[in-house]
Parts: sequence; structure tokens; C-alpha cells
Amino acid sequence: MKYLTLFLLVFIAVSCKDPLKQQKKGVDLTHDWESREINVTTPDSLMTKGSTYLPVYSEIYQQNKNFTFNLTTTVSIRNISLNDTIYIYKADYYDTYGTRIRQYLDHPVYLQPMETIEIVVDEEDEDGGTGANFVFDWAIKKNKLEPLFEAVMISTAGQQGLSFTTRGVRKK
Repeated sequence: MKYLTLFLLVFIAVSCKDPLKQQKKGVDLTHDWESREINVTTPDSLMTKGSTYLPVYSEIYQQNKNFTFNLTTTVSIRNISLNDTIYIYKADYYDTYGTRIRQYLDHPVYLQPMETIEIVVDEEDEDGGTGANFVFDWAIKKNKLEPLFEAVMISTAGQQGLSFTTRGVRKK
């Protein structure tokens, strides 16, 4: 009976592991911008260009204005088209005061149909502050689906967990 119980405990522990999670363990899901560089040759007359504002938070107030709680931010840039490539020309990160603190691109990059690329702002990175934001400039072929910009902010401390999302707003 003792061996049967031990066998069952080991079997349950091994069975509960998700094989997909094990495959992805240690995989960096952020993308190498250099490998996505593209020279867009489509004439401007065939393209729609836009700019999207995405609010994010590298920290939020807790208890009062003198105490903040740091957050990890995952920015998702999503191509929601099943057929068309989109192009991102700018991905700039600004702090609470409107000062650009990071420029992620120095050349256009592409996203294939249904592809998502991400930017992760580490929890320890407080540069953005409570009013951080991103501005993205992008282009699509005329009359095609616009990209979707979302952010997930999360943090855990002890037994307290906090998470929320924001969505980008087209500026022009």
C-alpha cells in the first residue's frame, strides 16, 4: 500500500506538468528588431498611415501619492489581418512628463499576418512613471485592417497580485 501511494503521488506530479510550457521555458518572446528590418517600397498612394497612442504604467500609486507600486508592462503589437503585412515605423516610449526616454526602432519593421511582437518594460524600470505611454507610427495597404496595440501591466508581491490592460487609441 505504501508503494502504491508513493507511485500515485509521483504519477500525479509528473502528469500535472504542461508539456507546452516546458517547451517554451527559457524562450524569449520579444522579437529581434534588426531581423525584422524592411525597406517599404509600396507607393504612399497605396498605403494608409497612422499613429497610435498607448497608455502604460511602470508604476501606480498605492495608499497615497508618496508611495508607488512597480509593474511589469508587456506591450503587444498585433497584426489582426489574415492576409496582409503591416509596417511599424516608430515605437517610442515616453515618461509621465512627455519626455521620450526610449526609441525602440531606427528603421521600419514588418509584422506578418496574424503575428504579434512584444515590448517588455521590466518591473524594476521606473523611468516611465505613473503616466508612461508609447506612440507608434505604422502603415497598412489602403482599406486593410489596422494594427492593434494593447498593454498588460502586472505585479505580484507576497500574496497580492495586480494586473490590468490598456488599449491603444488612433491619433491620426
